[in-house]
Amino acid sequence: MSKVQAYFKDSYKELMEKVSWPTWEQLQQSTMIVLVATLVITALVSVMDFASSSVLKFVYSLFK
Repeated sequence: MSKVQAYFKDSYKELMEKVSWPTWEQLQQSTMIVLVATLVITALVSVMDFASSSVLKFVYSLFK
């Protein structure tokens, strides 16, 4: 049981003393970067999906 207690004590100490937490401004900036990147990737995947769907429909229409 002392090993478990030591683990939690060391984990708490590491989180409080060794980890550098971002400032509020850094957190907001990182969040905006992630949101913009998500929207861009979503748009790219949607365009690729639409394009491949259109190409496949055209190819299938040739063999009807």
